Amino acid sequence: MNIHEDLAFKLAQVSRSWRTKLNYRLRALGLTQARWLTLLQLSQASGGVTQRELAQLVGVERATIGRLLDGLEYQGLIERRAIAGDRRAHSVHLTPAALPVLKDINAIAQKLRLELLMDIPLDDMKTCVAVLRRIGNRLEKHDSSNP
Repeated sequence: MNIHEDLAFKLAQVSRSWRTKLNYRLRALGLTQARWLTLLQLSQASGGVTQRELAQLVGVERATIGRLLDGLEYQGLIERRAIAGDRRAHSVHLTPAALPVLKDINAIAQKLRLELLMDIPLDDMKTCVAVLRRIGNRLEKHDSSNP
């Protein structure tokens, strides 16, 4: 395996393992990966986002985001608001009840980050982030209709 293949394989493997470990720890909050990821995406948005935008951010189909939001709405963590002028579109917003849940999500995620990164030198992490940023920028430049 050459270095390019090794990097691509390791990146995918580490990302999947990290997400799996975090998902396992967040199950104590009664959240699936899709639900906690949706809450985190909403917490980073300024104001509400449309269901279509949220589906893209989370990486799921529009039908899937609808069912996902139904569950979060049932839990009282989000609310959907009609968008004036478009009766089919709704913006999605966090409710006050989501704030303590987000605090717990962030605390659990922070603890895991510290465990995984505790003995890695800061310069190594900075280099890694710089490389990943460059790869991410190149991916974003590619036409989204041609993955």
